[in-house]
Amino acid sequence: MSINKRGNTWWVDLTAPNGKRVRRSAKTQVRKEAQEFHDKLKAELWRVHQIGDKPKYTWQEAVIRFLQETQDKKSREDDIRQFQALNRWLKNVNLYEINRDLVDKITQERFSDGVKPATVRRMLATLSTVLNRAYKEWEWLDKVPHIKKPSSGDAPVRWITKPEAHRLLKILPDHLSAMAAFTLATGLREQNVVRLKWSNVDITRKTAWVDANDIKNKRALAVPLNEDAIAILKEQMGEHNVFVFTYKGNPVTGANTRAWRAGLKKAGIENFRWHDLRHTWASWHVQNGTPLAVLKELGGWKTMDMVLRYAHLSSSHLTEFTSAVSLGVSTHGTNTSQSINTGLKFRQ
Repeated sequence: MSINKRGNTWWVDLTAPNGKRVRRSAKTQVRKEAQEFHDKLKAELWRVHQIGDKPKYTWQEAVIRFLQETQDKKSREDDIRQFQALNRWLKNVNLYEINRDLVDKITQERFSDGVKPATVRRMLATLSTVLNRAYKEWEWLDKVPHIKKPSSGDAPVRWITKPEAHRLLKILPDHLSAMAAFTLATGLREQNVVRLKWSNVDITRKTAWVDANDIKNKRALAVPLNEDAIAILKEQMGEHNVFVFTYKGNPVTGANTRAWRAGLKKAGIENFRWHDLRHTWASWHVQNGTPLAVLKELGGWKTMDMVLRYAHLSSSHLTEFTSAVSLGVSTHGTNTSQSINTGLKFRQ
């Protein structure tokens, strides 16, 4: 039978004019639509055979051929991981259907998953490699879309407002609420909070520190503690001799738990990761006038590139320079609408 159902989806199974068996998913649960897909595919195969039209290959066919030709490639395992990620969007897509709009959609949705720009870049690089091989070597495509590789600054910054934060902290279990509040007060990364030891805290000096081996850029970080952070630390005293944050008397091993995700859902906060608490901390700083250079030191970033992601949240650091291009325009004692009609008025 040339049309059959697998699960809820219809598939077509036919023989091309050259004798090759072709099996494709119709990507529909409606039999009538599957029949239309079957007829269209059959016509395309006839045109390829009789007129010489270029055959239409699927992304999966391209992946299979690519893997067959690169069996000795050192990064083969990474390629497979990227193909698994791309499978979400391209599983049954024809190569010629992969255009700039689809690539942009994949990029944005991948960022929405909370992955890092470097991860997105690797995925897009793999996609680009296969498409270029299909175009230049296999002659399966007449052209390939331009694929822009995102920079670190292209990743959207997700942060929440203070009312949202208060709502979330009230909903979370006590141990998660304490760690989340401490993150919002210090900007520390998840593992630096989870592994924080009393030996790395000085409440009297209102300082904590993270050893170089425990921080991303391998530079020790001094962490000034505000009143919120101090209050949270005092509440944790006596719970454990070594670690600051615990659950039922035991050190916490992670914060991104089922309880965390349930709390987000109950608080009505979507598309938010634990790491976005750090983004929130940085966003609040910028909105309240903290200079970017100071934020860089507070957050322990190695370069300004990562800090510039937050620059758009405030223009206060630019206000003092606005007068540099002033025309000296004055509307004092004049009718605004009249000023617009008669032109600019300058001080003499």
